[in-house]
Amino acid sequence: MDAIAKATRQPVRMRGRSYVAFTFCPVVPIAGWLEEIDVMLARSPGFFVGKPVVLDLSAVDLSQSAIAHLVTSLEQRNIRVLGIEGVDAGHVTTSMPPLLTGGRNCVLTQNEPKNEPKKPEAKPKLTSLLVESPVRSGQSVVFAEGDVTVLGSVGSGAEIVAGGSIHIYGTLRGRAMAGVNGNSAARIFCQRIEAELLAIDGYYQTAEEISATLRNRPAQAWLQGDIMRITPLN
Repeated sequence: MDAIAKATRQPVRMRGRSYVAFTFCPVVPIAGWLEEIDVMLARSPGFFVGKPVVLDLSAVDLSQSAIAHLVTSLEQRNIRVLGIEGVDAGHVTTSMPPLLTGGRNCVLTQNEPKNEPKKPEAKPKLTSLLVESPVRSGQSVVFAEGDVTVLGSVGSGAEIVAGGSIHIYGTLRGRAMAGVNGNSAARIFCQRIEAELLAIDGYYQTAEEISATLRNRPAQAWLQGDIMRITPLN
């Protein structure tokens, strides 16, 4: 008898993976909001290139065609929209980025069977990140869980993204974005400020907006309401 070889099925492997994405919250008029985006891109060209962006439309009431036009307008500015949230499913077509919900980190737990020894408790998550080497041009340090401390300098074209505050014990020439998870109490500290961009909880200032009297001096930045303040460190 001839042996009949049966094809072996290969299981489809699916895994979860999370990424840090910028969230855009448009306001009306949309044309004016896009003009503000253009101003920001003019000051920091290529800032959003290669970075995922989520559109939170909960604050506006846009039609299906208006949402499609907004997504296209952002793509024309080299801003790639990863997903859309804050709208009804009926407003999102298959040609648009997918509808997202939640946007928070989650931990899956499994109940342990009875009469089995308990597993050792997991170590607590880090609430701060220490970077002992300089952050060079083109490098990104992203730590959404807490503070970031850099013992060296941050080069032009580099960026630090933190859920908490940012401490730089050298010169800050690149971009520093603190409080990215909505922490308006976060601050940015550096021993020498030559930053391309500073941002806290979505409010930002570019190099042109930072006072020349602060240049090459130790400084700190924080939010006072919706206004960013930058002052020298004594």
